[in-house]
Amino acid sequence: MVSSKARTQRKAQANATAHVKRKMLSAHLSDDLRQKYGKRAARVCKGDTVVVVRGNEDIKNIEGKVVSVYTKTGRVAIEGVTIKQADGTETERPIHASNLVITKLNTEDAWRMDSLSKKEAKE
Repeated sequence: MVSSKARTQRKAQANATAHVKRKMLSAHLSDDLRQKYGKRAARVCKGDTVVVVRGNEDIKNIEGKVVSVYTKTGRVAIEGVTIKQADGTETERPIHASNLVITKLNTEDAWRMDSLSKKEAKE
Protein backbone atom coordinates (compact mmCIF):
# COMPACT_ATOMS: atom_id res chain seq x y z
CA MET A 1 0.00 0.00 0.00
CA VAL A 2 1.25 3.46 -0.90
CA SER A 3 0.44 6.40 1.34
CA SER A 4 -1.24 9.50 -0.05
CA LYS A 5 0.34 11.73 2.61
CA ALA A 6 2.92 14.15 1.21
CA ARG A 7 5.10 13.79 4.30
CA THR A 8 5.26 9.99 3.95
CA GLN A 9 5.98 10.21 0.22
CA ARG A 10 8.85 12.69 0.80
CA LYS A 11 10.30 10.43 3.50
CA ALA A 12 10.05 7.34 1.26
CA GLN A 13 11.77 9.22 -1.55
CA ALA A 14 14.55 10.52 0.70
CA ASN A 15 15.18 7.13 2.34
CA ALA A 16 14.91 5.08 -0.85
CA THR A 17 17.69 2.70 -1.82
CA ALA A 18 20.14 3.61 -4.59
CA HIS A 19 18.57 1.40 -7.28
CA VAL A 20 15.14 2.93 -6.59
CA LYS A 21 16.49 6.51 -6.53
CA ARG A 22 18.13 5.89 -9.90
CA LYS A 23 14.72 5.29 -11.44
CA MET A 24 13.48 8.62 -10.04
CA LEU A 25 16.07 10.42 -12.19
CA SER A 26 14.01 10.32 -15.36
CA ALA A 27 12.95 13.14 -17.66
CA HIS A 28 10.54 13.42 -20.56
CA LEU A 29 11.81 12.78 -24.06
CA SER A 30 11.38 15.38 -26.80
CA ASP A 31 8.61 14.81 -29.35
CA ASP A 32 10.90 13.38 -32.05
CA LEU A 33 12.63 11.00 -29.60
CA ARG A 34 9.22 9.97 -28.26
CA GLN A 35 8.15 9.06 -31.80
CA LYS A 36 11.40 7.20 -32.50
CA TYR A 37 11.54 5.06 -29.34
CA GLY A 38 7.83 4.81 -28.45
CA LYS A 39 8.57 5.88 -24.86
CA ARG A 40 7.51 8.96 -22.95
CA ALA A 41 10.47 9.27 -20.57
CA ALA A 42 14.01 7.99 -20.05
CA ARG A 43 16.65 8.15 -17.34
CA VAL A 44 18.97 11.13 -17.56
CA CYS A 45 22.60 10.10 -18.10
CA LYS A 46 25.88 11.99 -18.37
CA GLY A 47 26.37 13.15 -21.97
CA ASP A 48 22.67 13.64 -22.81
CA THR A 49 21.61 16.99 -24.25
CA VAL A 50 18.72 18.47 -22.29
CA VAL A 51 16.67 21.66 -22.25
CA VAL A 52 15.37 23.25 -19.02
CA VAL A 53 11.59 23.72 -19.28
CA ARG A 54 10.78 24.85 -15.74
CA GLY A 55 12.51 27.09 -13.24
CA ASN A 56 13.69 30.67 -12.88
CA GLU A 57 13.80 32.92 -15.94
CA ASP A 58 17.61 32.91 -15.93
CA ILE A 59 17.80 29.12 -16.50
CA LYS A 60 14.58 28.47 -18.43
CA ASN A 61 14.97 27.35 -22.09
CA ILE A 62 18.72 26.78 -21.71
CA GLU A 63 19.99 23.79 -23.66
CA GLY A 64 23.18 22.02 -22.69
CA LYS A 65 24.97 18.74 -22.06
CA VAL A 66 24.63 16.91 -18.77
CA VAL A 67 27.93 17.23 -16.89
CA SER A 68 27.07 15.13 -13.83
CA VAL A 69 24.13 13.32 -12.26
CA TYR A 70 23.54 13.35 -8.50
CA THR A 71 21.59 10.19 -7.71
CA LYS A 72 21.33 10.99 -4.00
CA THR A 73 19.51 14.31 -4.49
CA GLY A 74 17.82 13.54 -7.82
CA ARG A 75 19.43 16.52 -9.51
CA VAL A 76 21.51 17.09 -12.64
CA ALA A 77 24.31 19.58 -13.45
CA ILE A 78 24.15 21.06 -16.94
CA GLU A 79 26.93 22.69 -18.96
CA GLY A 80 26.52 26.47 -18.90
CA VAL A 81 24.07 26.60 -15.97
CA THR A 82 25.96 28.14 -13.05
CA ILE A 83 25.25 30.06 -9.88
CA LYS A 84 27.42 32.69 -8.22
CA GLN A 85 28.56 31.87 -4.70
CA ALA A 86 29.03 34.39 -1.88
CA ASP A 87 32.78 34.67 -2.56
CA GLY A 88 32.11 35.42 -6.25
CA THR A 89 33.12 32.07 -7.75
CA GLU A 90 30.85 30.32 -10.24
CA THR A 91 29.73 26.77 -9.51
CA GLU A 92 27.38 24.38 -11.29
CA ARG A 93 23.70 24.72 -10.42
CA PRO A 94 21.89 21.42 -9.81
CA ILE A 95 18.46 21.15 -11.47
CA HIS A 96 15.84 18.53 -10.69
CA ALA A 97 15.50 15.94 -13.46
CA SER A 98 11.72 16.41 -13.71
CA ASN A 99 12.27 19.99 -14.93
CA LEU A 100 14.19 18.84 -18.01
CA VAL A 101 13.36 17.48 -21.46
CA ILE A 102 15.90 15.21 -23.16
CA THR A 103 16.54 16.39 -26.74
CA LYS A 104 19.50 14.16 -27.65
CA LEU A 105 20.48 10.87 -26.06
CA ASN A 106 24.01 9.71 -25.27
CA THR A 107 24.23 6.57 -27.43
CA GLU A 108 27.54 5.24 -26.04
CA ASP A 109 25.88 2.82 -23.61
CA ALA A 110 24.76 -0.23 -25.63
CA TRP A 111 22.65 -1.63 -22.78
CA ARG A 112 20.71 1.63 -22.48
CA MET A 113 20.04 1.83 -26.22
CA ASP A 114 18.94 -1.80 -26.24
CA SER A 115 16.45 -1.20 -23.43
CA LEU A 116 15.11 1.94 -25.15
CA SER A 117 14.58 0.19 -28.47
CA LYS A 118 12.75 -2.82 -26.95
CA LYS A 119 9.42 -1.00 -27.06
CA GLU A 120 10.14 0.14 -30.63
CA ALA A 121 10.68 -3.48 -31.76
CA LYS A 122 7.34 -4.68 -30.29
CA GLU A 123 5.25 -2.42 -32.54
